[in-house]
Amino acid sequence: MSGSLAAEDNVEPNMTPILDMVFQLITFFMLVINFKGAALDQSLQLPILGSAKPIESAEGESLLVLNVNPDGKLKVDGIEQKDPTAYIHQEAKACLKTAQAENPKLSSSDELPTIVVIRADVNTHVDAVNTIVTLCQKQRFKRFSFRALSRKGDN
Repeated sequence: MSGSLAAEDNVEPNMTPILDMVFQLITFFMLVINFKGAALDQSLQLPILGSAKPIESAEGESLLVLNVNPDGKLKVDGIEQKDPTAYIHQEAKACLKTAQAENPKLSSSDELPTIVVIRADVNTHVDAVNTIVTLCQKQRFKRFSFRALSRKGDN
């Protein structure tokens, strides 16, 4: 009788250590993924500038990346914005809400602590870029960073 009981026992591996490892890997990759790269429109050909510098932002400052294609159209996260004025207004409201959560003394008429990063194609007319800058300034964005290539192949 004891021989028949031993034959029916199933041996299963202990899955706890491997599940712990999988969850740790998922957590690690969630923490290190960079979603900012998705905001960059890789189809743009940025102008080449000898002294291009990385964006310097202090703690508490966020970035708003705006891509302007050669036709002067605003693209964000690969999606062309049909109404740039409405989009920039929505972003200003979201930035203000986030900034007020961190600094309750910030009023709705204060300058927004967000750096607007403008990436325009080398063939974009300056009037299109100026229009985007003006729209941003009307929404209280005051800090701008214009992107260029420091040499061929950079972003």
